[in-house]
This record gives sequence, C-alpha cells and structure tokens, in this order.
Amino acid sequence: MYLTHLSLTNFRSFARLDMDIPRRVILLTGNNAQGKTSVLEAIYFLAAFTSFQTHSDRQLVNFIEARKELAVGRLVAEYTRGPTKHRLEVRLVLEAVGATGQRLRKEILLDGVKRQLAEVIGHFNAVIFVTQMTQIIEGGPDHRRRYLNLALAQSVPGYARQLSEYGEALTQRNALLKLLADRGGDASQLDFWDNSITCTGAAIILRRIQAVQEIEKLAARIHMELTHEAEVLRLHYQPAYDPLKPQDGQMAMALTTPVMRNGLSEDEIRQGFLYALQQTRNDEIRKGVTVLGPHRDEMRLLANGIDLSDYGSRGQVRTALLALKLAEIEWMKTRTGQWPVLLLDEVLIELDRQRRLDLLRYLEKIEQAVLTTTDLKLFAPEFVEKAEVWQVESGKISKERDI
Repeated sequence: MYLTHLSLTNFRSFARLDMDIPRRVILLTGNNAQGKTSVLEAIYFLAAFTSFQTHSDRQLVNFIEARKELAVGRLVAEYTRGPTKHRLEVRLVLEAVGATGQRLRKEILLDGVKRQLAEVIGHFNAVIFVTQMTQIIEGGPDHRRRYLNLALAQSVPGYARQLSEYGEALTQRNALLKLLADRGGDASQLDFWDNSITCTGAAIILRRIQAVQEIEKLAARIHMELTHEAEVLRLHYQPAYDPLKPQDGQMAMALTTPVMRNGLSEDEIRQGFLYALQQTRNDEIRKGVTVLGPHRDEMRLLANGIDLSDYGSRGQVRTALLALKLAEIEWMKTRTGQWPVLLLDEVLIELDRQRRLDLLRYLEKIEQAVLTTTDLKLFAPEFVEKAEVWQVESGKISKERDI
C-alpha cells in the first residue's frame, strides 16, 4: 500500500497543499514549526480518523479559516491498495452553534461515496512513530488501550464498530447505575445493558487477547535483535474482566508469568463476563459506575521481568517502543496483506547510532515511508541519496533537493 497523491485544504498551517507522492522514502526537512509534523498528522488521520497530537478535531481546521461562521478543512488521499487505486476524502466541517459555540462534524467519502467511519477505517493503513509516544509505556492505562484500539481498528474488520457500540451501551449503563445509586429502583433494568455490553465487550476482549499475543511474538524477536539478546520483551495483557481469573482460594499469577488465553471462545468470554457483572451488580450500583469491562483493561511492557512503566530507563523505554512499533508494522502487514505507510517524526534524534542504523535498515522492507528531520546529517549520505528530500517552510513544500 502506498500514497500517490495528497491534497490538504485549510488543515493546520496549510491553506492549500497539493502534491504527488513517490513510492519511496520521503524526507521532509526544515526548521521546527514549519508544518513537517502536520503532513504526518494528515496522513495518519486518513488512516485512523483521529489525531496523535490532539483529542479535539476542531483544532485541525486552519485557525484563520476557523474564524468563519462555516469553515471546512479537507484532506484527500489517492493511494494504491494491492492492484486497485482508491480515493479517500475527509471533510472537517466546523459550524457555528448558538451565539459563541462551534461544533465539528466529519464527512468521509471513499471512492466518491459517503461512508460511516466504521466502514472505512482500515482501508488505508499507516503506522506513526513520534517521540512523545513513550506515553504508551510511561503513561496511564488509557494510553495503552488507545494504542491497542488504533492498531486493531485499522487491522481487524468490525473492531471499530464494536468499540463504538460498546462505548454507547456503557454510557447508557453508567447513567442507569447512577440513577439507581441516587434514587433507587428496580435493578433488573440493568439486564438489557448487561447483555449489550457483554456481547460487544466479549468481542473486544477476544480481539485484544489475540492481538497482544501476536504482536508480542514479533516485538520480542525484534527487541532481542535491538538489545543483542540482552533483554526479553513481554506484553502482559490484564483485562479488567479476566476470563482466566483465579477462583476463590487460588493465588493470582505474578506479572512475569505468561498467561495463555487464546483457547477461549467469544461465547465463553461473554457468558463469564455476564456472570461477573451479575456478581458485582450491588457494588456497581453503590459506586454508580461500571467497574468491569474492556474500558478498564491494562497492558504492561516488561523487559527481563522489569515493568518498564515503573522502572524502565530512558534507553529501555525507547528501545521497547521501537520494537513495539516495528512489530505493529509487521503485524498489520500479516493481518491486512498490505504494508502500511510508515510515518516517523524526528525519531532518529532520540536514538543512538546503532538504533538509527537498525531502523533505517528496516525501512528497506516496506513500500513507503515519510520521515521528518531538522538535521539531514543524522542520516547516512547513501540513505539520503536514495530518498526524496523535500523542504518544508511556512506551510509550503518545495521538492528541490537542498542537501
């Protein structure tokens, strides 16, 4: 899979950008705050329909355009997937609401036909690697859940829809729990929402079990190579509702103990999840919130048994993250049959010389990569010679090689 053309209108600092993209490694060079990262953000948005820099999509619309009563940001990608060419368009429509408010809506078109997000996500694939992604390891559980959700949504058909349906049902169930906590009432009203969240929740848990085990095998091998066999990397998935939770009287397994859940069926998980909700119903009513389910899942990364979230050195965290992202690329290729577009934002500056060489060598496998840098000297001269070098300045891109 590779991009052939990218067009941006009123996206971030780009009032207008229209460019053909070659099927090779592209180096975007220039000073900071010129728009290099915004290009990567736009490409990734077309894959995941969310930004890696902000949780508010309205910030993506050019700030000058956003002052208008009706503002539209537009992203268009033409790309080749297998033997077929496609065109994906996203419109970010910012509308005035009331006297001072604004609301944003997305319109998504695939090959000229309007689609729902859940129908389109995964049609164009990209993997992003930016230095602030150390939060996947060092941050809270929500960062790791988001990582899993974005990878799965692009690679597993139906996952995005299941996640959306689960979130909607969870919101309704939490509202009912709060109502029961405040005013009392018939607790059997929860039965409908229990069935709803366990159906979609079981599917989410099963997909995560499979994904973590598959990515772990790839990441462990890559990490072994990066550390010259000095460290063993493990991904430890900890579902809030664990289908393998020890029975009363049994000791819980240590974090370093591998847990194999791949023999479980979706129906077994659903039935166990439903039973667990019934057992915790009184506690949840008292708290007014759902305490079990994939919305509270956790995943920990360990190197030689050391939990990197709590005790990992800066070097260990960077190496583990690099292994995780490279594994994500291979996993996505296995799942979809297509190499995703790789997006790297100022990553080399954070790596030592050997890690840089390891990463640049890996780029030879994939079909297309876009990298940003403020310093071309971080790259070997022969690598720069083979790449397409573009200068980014004040929201404009020049294709002249200035090296």
